[in-house]
Amino acid sequence: MLGIFSGAIVSLPEELVAAGSRTPSPKTSGAALVNKFVEKNPSAVSVQVGDYVQLAYTHHKESPLRPRSFGAKDEIFCLFQGSLDNLGSLKQQYGLAKNANEVLLVIEAYKTLRDRAPYPANHVVSHLSGDFAFVVFDKSTSTLFVASDQVGKVPLYWGITADGYVAFADDLDLLKGACGKSLASFPQGCFYSTALGGLRSFENPKNKITAIPAKEEEIWGATFKVEGATVLAD
Repeated sequence: MLGIFSGAIVSLPEELVAAGSRTPSPKTSGAALVNKFVEKNPSAVSVQVGDYVQLAYTHHKESPLRPRSFGAKDEIFCLFQGSLDNLGSLKQQYGLAKNANEVLLVIEAYKTLRDRAPYPANHVVSHLSGDFAFVVFDKSTSTLFVASDQVGKVPLYWGITADGYVAFADDLDLLKGACGKSLASFPQGCFYSTALGGLRSFENPKNKITAIPAKEEEIWGATFKVEGATVLAD
């Protein structure tokens, strides 16, 4: 899956900007990144959302245990990869139909977070049990919300393209060619929200997240660590 967002939607993460500045390397534009994704993946679907967002996904070479899916409802768009162990109980909690899938569940959970402020975001995401990574874009408010599960079973990476788009994808090689060293693994047990102040840990919501510069031989430019956590999110 792939989501790219212009600077009109998301501020460039300073840590990724700094990582790219330390070790300059070739990059490509956001449009070239989407084109490469579509060319690389048979039956890929690409969706333009307004002027500043593009989302794409494919079922090509997906894991049967962690499938990719896409959906939209009420101008909220969601890319989801993985599966939720407690999907049944969550559907009851949010009043969804029995045939609702993870995408619809995440959209409904996001709407609860948006509309019932100050409902804590870490409560919403920590109630999701399973292997997952997702990207939600709310067109009505131009809000981005991204999250990865507590142990990082579903890979998710983020970086900055040559023309200043912030990109999220589950394919490291794809992002490496577009983002150079302005690239990192998205930290496990964390969420990123343009409405809630950027990158936060939902496992340890009071703990600060820092970016550790990577060694030059590493594929990415930085590793994000939640202070007080025992595992590096790399």
